Amino acid sequence: MVGVPYNWTHVARCYVREQSIHAFPSKRPLRKKPLSRSYDENLMDDYLDKQLGNTPRKRMRTKKELEKETEKEAMIALSLGFPIDALLEEEIKANVVSELHGKQQNDYIVVRNHILSRWRSNVHAWLSKGEIKETVSNEFNHLLHSAYDFLHFNGYINFGVSPSFKPQIPEETTEKSVIIIGAGLAGLAAARQLLSFGFKVIVLEGRNRPGGRVYTQKMGLNLGHNQGQNGNYAMVDLGGSVITGIHANPLGVLARQLSIPLHKIKDECPLYNPEGKPVAKETDSKIEFIFNRLLDKVTEFRQIMSRESCTDISLGLVLEKLQKLYAVATNVEEKQLLDWHFANLEYANAGPLSELSAAYWDQDDPYEMGGDHCFLAGGNSRLIESLCENVPIFYDKVVKTIKYNETGVEITVNNNNNNNNNNDDTDTDTDNSCNQVFNADVCLCTVPLGVLKNGGIEFVPGLGERKEGAIERLGFGLLNKVAMVFGSVFWGDEDLDTFGCLNRESGARGEFFLFYSYRTVSGGPVLVALVAGEAAKTFESTRPEVLLHRVLDVLKGIYNPKGIEVPNPIQSMCTKWGTDPLSRGSYSHVRVHSSGSDYDILAENIQNRLFFAGEATNRQHPATMHGAYLSGLREASRIFQLTKGKSVITQKSIRKINCVSDTLTNLFKTPDLSFGSLYFVFDPSNEDDESTGLMMVEVNKSQCQSQWLDEGRGVRLYAVVTRVQAREMEAVVGGEGRRQVSYLYEKLGLKLMGMDRFALVANSLILSIATRRGRVRNRVVFGNRVSYT
Repeated sequence: MVGVPYNWTHVARCYVREQSIHAFPSKRPLRKKPLSRSYDENLMDDYLDKQLGNTPRKRMRTKKELEKETEKEAMIALSLGFPIDALLEEEIKANVVSELHGKQQNDYIVVRNHILSRWRSNVHAWLSKGEIKETVSNEFNHLLHSAYDFLHFNGYINFGVSPSFKPQIPEETTEKSVIIIGAGLAGLAAARQLLSFGFKVIVLEGRNRPGGRVYTQKMGLNLGHNQGQNGNYAMVDLGGSVITGIHANPLGVLARQLSIPLHKIKDECPLYNPEGKPVAKETDSKIEFIFNRLLDKVTEFRQIMSRESCTDISLGLVLEKLQKLYAVATNVEEKQLLDWHFANLEYANAGPLSELSAAYWDQDDPYEMGGDHCFLAGGNSRLIESLCENVPIFYDKVVKTIKYNETGVEITVNNNNNNNNNNDDTDTDTDNSCNQVFNADVCLCTVPLGVLKNGGIEFVPGLGERKEGAIERLGFGLLNKVAMVFGSVFWGDEDLDTFGCLNRESGARGEFFLFYSYRTVSGGPVLVALVAGEAAKTFESTRPEVLLHRVLDVLKGIYNPKGIEVPNPIQSMCTKWGTDPLSRGSYSHVRVHSSGSDYDILAENIQNRLFFAGEATNRQHPATMHGAYLSGLREASRIFQLTKGKSVITQKSIRKINCVSDTLTNLFKTPDLSFGSLYFVFDPSNEDDESTGLMMVEVNKSQCQSQWLDEGRGVRLYAVVTRVQAREMEAVVGGEGRRQVSYLYEKLGLKLMGMDRFALVANSLILSIATRRGRVRNRVVFGNRVSYT
């Protein structure tokens, strides 16, 4: 049984003691000691077990055993962002306890931590209240319900892509409908949560692929000696790539659920000067120490001046003044080496130091995820693909206008025929005749901050001075890459994950300053060169062949003196996130005149109709993939809480997503199977006999009895059927008219519905089939049957 109450002072002392030995890493991009090669996200739980002891759960345990387990569960909760002896602000707002700061709150915290620990121990399985009741005393039942509901509906437990979660998704939806704009991590996280809560959901994505700024590209087809046989290729992340801090990271949970290995990025990073010679370790250590001391002095400067008085001062200006004041990095090599560290800082913040706020550039440091930084084997699109399963996504839909009022939202889109995947310089505007309109109760906008800054979407009415001010103040910078696939690992050291190169000029310090070796996770010999700061801006206006020539010159400068010939890559790609009309940059930062509160303002909803998610709405975890994902869970919870227990429908008729009926009509223009008056459409990606599809029957009232019909309007009625049921109906003798309709009702137990009712009930299935059919390239008709190749 969970033991309560508990001595939280003891837990706090224990935590401080452990932290003094195993301090969480700072946000500063330091290069630490090399770490082991492979990584298991269970490490956090294993670590806690080793530190505190792993006591098997059983009904009766000693007081000491209960205290030990409660202590461990408190540390797990702490690592997930829950304070030791207090409630989250969100918990207080949710009224999880009737009285704060007393015994009830203390008991609640113990129960809450126990639930978190139970789910963390097995993220593959759905954790039910019934399972928790087995290990919590009945006297705390009311707290169990309160804690479980808060954790579940806020996405702290039972989230992700485990196949075992599918039965938990309700078959019937509520009357509430949500349109999500953007199929990136934020949009997909929100979509899956809202579907699990019973909402009707569709996602509108401007690209012809999901993921947004998370984009894994297949490169270097048919590498090696077996060309054309094995189809070898490398998977390279051109957008978001590093999982920054694995402990408590939701992306680490997704990786565990999918059994995808993670690769620790080792902090060993040899540096080379512009002539290609290794930087001496003594010099390297000296300048790294100076760099960190300068950042310490920035903190002291803020304390002396107060943050509020520093809001109009850039981090770059303060560092420049301090560098001169303390007369550090005086010779050429030391200046170049310090510039390298500045470039690394610009990489972390996607912006030049001259634009970062000296007062608030590091405001998210206290919330940083603990643990190692990792690469996901095979690329981050593996997470995206799993998050997309069973989510109705409409691709090539570029949103141009969002209208919202007290009755709902209306979204106008252009059909994007450019089929842009990423970094496409072509504008996405199309002729107005291609416009489509989608209606729903609520809209969740997850487009990048760069799109909002650029005015890519018109909001009617406008967003208001408060939100527009935050959009203007926050920074949205650039990080670009040159990805190269080679025929061999000419750089030699298989254990080397990164190496860096100094630049001669300060203005170009961010150009190819850092190289990532992806060979251990991509499936091929891959190097990715990073371009940050001011250099990332000029990069976008430079021809790719010129950029490739420059980066190869850098590599030749390092390896040719070692007697190693640097070959031309088999394939290379240059990103241009700044000119991509669907991103207009890479990720956000706190610019001069801005602060962390602008992230909160950007996250505010408008009239409980228009909601916002994405990394630039997450004050605690901006500029990260997990920040985007967490923001999607957050907004799904907000939408659920604001609509729970009351209908947001203001019209007499049931509101449905407008496009569903039209989609249903279009699907049956090209049925997969037809005979007599029956027509069938199925998911081309699932050939299983029990897979469900759509059936339409053309009848008139003289052919059927009223008991067969749920809604008898019109002459086209619909039902959900399996493939095997469709074949049974095809085998019915004299399969026409009344006999056919009688068979499907009396023998198969199917109920026919009119289009409006069916579009409401089967919304998700209709949109899922339409999405999958739309992505199939070849459709071949044989008589009354269709096959896909």
